[in-house]
Amino acid sequence: MARGKVRLDTIKMRKRFADKSDYLDREAKLQARMLEVQQTYFRQHRRAVIVFEGWDAAGKGGGIRRLTARLDPRGIKVWPIGAPSDDEQGRHYLYRFWSRLPVPGNIAIFDRSWYGRVLVERIEDLVEAAAWRRAYDEINQFEHLLCADGVQMIKIFLHIDRDEQANRFAERLRNPVKRWKLTHEDLRNRARWDDYRAAYKDMFDRTSTRAAPWHVIGANNKWTARTEILNVVAKTLAKGVDTGPPDLDPSIARAASRALGLSLKKLTK
Repeated sequence: MARGKVRLDTIKMRKRFADKSDYLDREAKLQARMLEVQQTYFRQHRRAVIVFEGWDAAGKGGGIRRLTARLDPRGIKVWPIGAPSDDEQGRHYLYRFWSRLPVPGNIAIFDRSWYGRVLVERIEDLVEAAAWRRAYDEINQFEHLLCADGVQMIKIFLHIDRDEQANRFAERLRNPVKRWKLTHEDLRNRARWDDYRAAYKDMFDRTSTRAAPWHVIGANNKWTARTEILNVVAKTLAKGVDTGPPDLDPSIARAASRALGLSLKKLTK
């Protein structure tokens, strides 16, 4: 779901794959497509920003790993966003995001983002009410500036229901490798589920714009969510972009013909 009114209770929690082999096949095809798109953005000096928000344990990290698994690491940067540093707290809250925007040919992924101002900072009373209320317009203006400057903006929200979150928290406790992922903050946030739900509603209503709509993905099923993330990102990045292979530069063809002793006709066919 992208534009228009977003209501979390209408998001479908689909299970798309009958078995793991079907999932892995679909994932591999979408990852190959993502590599094609990334190479196009590099060649054409395009820029993209991908924002991930969602409930705790909704699968943001896993989705980002699958999204970037086959990409050239030189052209992709993932920014995990936590609490601002002391230096950042003394500046406008958008400062630390301006400094992490991608250069031409690159894609930046934000694992949580500037939306913290209207989510955790709002709910935990970390800023005055006037500040987070003002932030909706500031965020829209920030994203409008980026889009007008040629940046492709994609905003993804991963939605799981409360029972599924409880299951994933319990799984983290049982699994020694994942225990570190469950924090006091996660449990505190869960206790304020209704407050977050209200904040998400306001966020969708106020910041899902034509240029930068929210894509809400039902994530109770991890396989379905991961492939849907890949599908949404690849399709959106490729929209209006020629992702086909570029023509061979005639000057390079002539130089290669001389240097390598190759037939120019065969090179340019």
